Amino acid sequence: MNTLDPMDLKILLELIKDPRIQIAELSDGLGIARNTAQSRLKRLLRTGVLQAAGREVDLEKVGYDVVAFVTIEVTHRELDGVIGALRLIPQVLEVHEISGRGDLWCRVVATDTHNLQSALRSVLRTKGVIRTETVLALHTHIPYRTEPLIGRMAATPTRGRNDNQSPGAEA
Repeated sequence: MNTLDPMDLKILLELIKDPRIQIAELSDGLGIARNTAQSRLKRLLRTGVLQAAGREVDLEKVGYDVVAFVTIEVTHRELDGVIGALRLIPQVLEVHEISGRGDLWCRVVATDTHNLQSALRSVLRTKGVIRTETVLALHTHIPYRTEPLIGRMAATPTRGRNDNQSPGAEA
């Protein structure tokens, strides 16, 4: 359940804009006491709204608990315009140009199915969109991560490795 007040949301927005922001800068920028900023950050961490060392927002905890993956087929001459229009839809988190069936792949979040339907209608109204296919995510088993890749690279000597080898492969 979303129990965040406007100041909590402003704090989250500042952290998204600048993940390295210091408490002093945060409190000065928002016009609140440093102790207030610190205690709110601690609460956001404790409740799980902030994750990954306090810089990743758990969208489910702030009310966006519907996740969908949308494949979009577009008229190719309209591709740039479609991407520009998708950028304006707040629920669209990512857009990738893909091979195979469809042209674009998007990760979309919503507060409920009505909110998702509204976002999808915005996509469908976009000039150049031919059709969409939407799949709902039921559960995230492995969230986005980079640590295994970087950890593997850090543990592997790079001397003698060519660009075509996967990290960790012997030369």
